[in-house]
Amino acid sequence: MKKWSCLLFLVYFQSILAQTVSEDSLWLLQHVIKTEYTIPMRDGVKLFTSVYEPQSKTQEHPILLVRTPYSCAPYGTLMSPRMYKSYWISYLKDGYIIVMQDVRGCYMSEGKFVNVRPLKASVTDPGIDESTDAYDSIDWLIKHLKSSNKKVGVFGISYPGFYATMTAACGHPALKAASPQAPVTDWFMGDDFHHLGAFALMDGFSFFSSFGKPRPIPRPYGRPGFLIKSPDNYAFYLRQGPLKNYRQMMDSVEFWNEVMSHPDYDDWWKQRDARRAAPRIKIPLLIVGGTLDAEDCFGAWNLFRACKSSLKTGLSAPVRLIMGPWYHGGWSRGEGSFLGAVRFGAKTSQHYQQNIEKPFFDYYLKEKPIKTTPLTNHWIFFTGSNAWRQTTEWPPKASKPIQYRLSTLPFDSSRYSLQGARDTYISDPEHPVPYADGIHLNRTREYMIDDQRFANRRSDVLSFKCAPLKDSVSWAGPLKAKLWIKTNCSDCDMVVKIIDVFPDDFKYDSNYCCGTKHDNPMGGYQMLVRAEIMRAKYRTSFSNPIPLKTDSVNLVEYELPDVAHTFLKGHSIMVQIQSSWFPLFDLNPQTFTNIYTCDETAFRPCTIQLLHEGPFESLIQAQELK
Repeated sequence: MKKWSCLLFLVYFQSILAQTVSEDSLWLLQHVIKTEYTIPMRDGVKLFTSVYEPQSKTQEHPILLVRTPYSCAPYGTLMSPRMYKSYWISYLKDGYIIVMQDVRGCYMSEGKFVNVRPLKASVTDPGIDESTDAYDSIDWLIKHLKSSNKKVGVFGISYPGFYATMTAACGHPALKAASPQAPVTDWFMGDDFHHLGAFALMDGFSFFSSFGKPRPIPRPYGRPGFLIKSPDNYAFYLRQGPLKNYRQMMDSVEFWNEVMSHPDYDDWWKQRDARRAAPRIKIPLLIVGGTLDAEDCFGAWNLFRACKSSLKTGLSAPVRLIMGPWYHGGWSRGEGSFLGAVRFGAKTSQHYQQNIEKPFFDYYLKEKPIKTTPLTNHWIFFTGSNAWRQTTEWPPKASKPIQYRLSTLPFDSSRYSLQGARDTYISDPEHPVPYADGIHLNRTREYMIDDQRFANRRSDVLSFKCAPLKDSVSWAGPLKAKLWIKTNCSDCDMVVKIIDVFPDDFKYDSNYCCGTKHDNPMGGYQMLVRAEIMRAKYRTSFSNPIPLKTDSVNLVEYELPDVAHTFLKGHSIMVQIQSSWFPLFDLNPQTFTNIYTCDETAFRPCTIQLLHEGPFESLIQAQELK
């Protein structure tokens, strides 16, 4: 009888779920009209555009625009599932027009696609860029969509976040607000495909082996990527050897070959930095990102800084920053109550959707008063304490720089001294440190918060840890690593990982949040809080690399992306230092050379010593919030 009761309950639950979906999809069919247009640009190229417009003509409707290289499918009469399976349904039910557009050269739009197409030097320059395409599209929409109220907002996540930034800079008077979310900002310094000069091998290869293939004519489908037959990505990438060996698999991918031709931060890369658009943005911005975003953690923090800096030179509209405990795009789907084994104690995504994003667009596009939070406030979620904080500045005024020394000297009970057993290791390109534990094919999003005990056991990883904290400690803002090293090689990578070490007896309640059962053993968990890699040859200039001085002291100093985290009482702060992070990033041959063109003969083991005494004191600087 119990078995049948469970079965009946399951059937009932599934029927309720199906009814919910069908009710929203049925509502969409009854109240929304989908129309497809090809909108002409100033140079004659036509961009394919899908418009989801309320059938009701009793009121005027604001427009929400998404420009994407990932397709506005389905094409034809079918409605996009995004309209009724995501929180976008709330916009449609509230009378918004949602517009999706294939950007130039993608899917059904005409023209040639250019990755992170550079912004023109001046709005008066001839030719086109993504801001002119946005301007022309908005101009057409407000003239041809007769039920619109002539007010437009734009949003987008990841690559569409880049297009949201470019749209925000277009200057059209009908554009009233923009929300770049996890925006692609700088593909050399920190987003997606490079971090401080190191090439993000796994993401770069898997993404461009499909996305980068040529598309000579408009078509409603993409192309498959390279098929990796092994389930073990570590073994696959290690077998390939130097980066030049990938050319035979990527020969048709124009952008891959361009990247391989620009190993340093030259003008080609600088022109593709989306922060160049900041001085032209004159409208309110809601910049959104995830503190645990594996792809574009850099973009949100740094676009925000660029736009805030532009406030001093003429931008009068507010710029708000929203950072939650989310993976890439996690605020737009799922509950946002956990990632991997770590729980956050609340449905953070729903809070964002209902209390932050929609009120933002309602205010600027529908003139609805703000009831939830002032338009000047930033919302930052602190992991560890699992709490939202509102602040008018980031980093908060109350934060101040604190230095944590990395030492192997006799133990200092102060939490500002992180104790290690060793200060020397050998980095061997034939046995690089994996970025995550276990065997898997695709890059995981959970690695941003994974247990680091697997790395702590390796002889090529240095670990420094403080005594259990007597009081909780909150870090709020960017981190800086100051590493004094002595090596017998002319180049190497330096990876710094900040880790929250849980007490041995730590455990979550079985239903810590939202009815989600938690049975992961968490005692002694070493939670990754933030990590970053730096290619040492760029330590003085990303444009003009120089070799390390072998058997001499070298300073490698760099900034890690911001953190918003509280190390709770009884936890410990740990720092791990290593020189490979594979296959997340490519292998450094540990010889000063062009890594994109060198062969196997350039690769060699390297002995690295981390110095920590006298004038050569290696340390981590954090912004500590009092």
